[in-house]
Amino acid sequence: MERERSAIVELFTKGHPSREILKILKLPLNRRKFVYRTIRRYKDTGKVEDRARSGRPCSVTTPSLGKVIAQRIRRNPRRSIRKMALDLKVSRCAMTKIVKRDLGMSSFKRKKVHFLSQLVKEKRVARCKGALGRYAVENLEKILFSDEKIFTIQEATNVQNDRILASSPSKVDEKFRYVSRIQNPKSVMVWAGLSKMGRTPLVFVPQGVKINSINYREMVLEPVLKNIGRDMFGGTSFVFQQDGAPAHTSNVTQSWLHDNFPGFITKEGWPPYSPDLNPMDYSVWSILETKACVNSHTSIKSLKRKLCQEWNKIPQKTLRAAIEALPDRITRVIQNEGGYIE
Repeated sequence: MERERSAIVELFTKGHPSREILKILKLPLNRRKFVYRTIRRYKDTGKVEDRARSGRPCSVTTPSLGKVIAQRIRRNPRRSIRKMALDLKVSRCAMTKIVKRDLGMSSFKRKKVHFLSQLVKEKRVARCKGALGRYAVENLEKILFSDEKIFTIQEATNVQNDRILASSPSKVDEKFRYVSRIQNPKSVMVWAGLSKMGRTPLVFVPQGVKINSINYREMVLEPVLKNIGRDMFGGTSFVFQQDGAPAHTSNVTQSWLHDNFPGFITKEGWPPYSPDLNPMDYSVWSILETKACVNSHTSIKSLKRKLCQEWNKIPQKTLRAAIEALPDRITRVIQNEGGYIE
């Protein structure tokens, strides 16, 4: 670097303009700013060295210090850069450089996940292995995936990504600056199903109704599923998937499905505690919530109307892509011995 700067200054003092200096030294065009800055520095200071930097200088980093830091992070990855800098008596600048540049690490947000016991992990592996053929790409066309979700009238927000741009928060209108929250907001439970061939209408559970085997059959299975074979699958048979909710796994529900849809996935066939394997859970619900709840709603009626509008707007290719991600997820569950994959 210093040799290049000296060569640039030497050519400049001999009367060569910046463009010629680039050509003579065979520097790429993206080094133009380097040439201009070197000449400007020489004009201002008569030197080619970097100007003295303001602020506290970074501490000297050494391989041994990097090794100590790596060991500490390995023992507890929740250690903060600020705390380690204080403990090891080095500047925060040096600590940041070691962690990010030398060790190649970045900061990641911890995720909230459902608890998986060892027994549950073993069941997830066993059932995923048994279902590899069923969920092969060529067989996904005939599966209807289903799920329920509770939506509230409140604005959906992501604490990690929901940000505003401003020179100061005080200069931003309150409606953009704050996300208000109330206790026990009005909510509605929604059931929906999707396949690579299409989607079901949304089914809204009436306020105050707790889903059980009887009303699950009366509100969802009988009015919706009996028409799916004709409307979505062209009159051919299909495979119905549902999770392990009590209303789904009860003997009454399982018996009804066995009589009416013998190809359904039984309660012994679907991996337990596996929202990470349901396209509705790991993809589609969040898409719908982001679109339908971008602003707060004044009523359940408004929320329902917006949910229906946005549900029908989701491109079918988006639903297909979510479903086609399933085989890889099943493989990852097996590779992770039933553990988390996200």
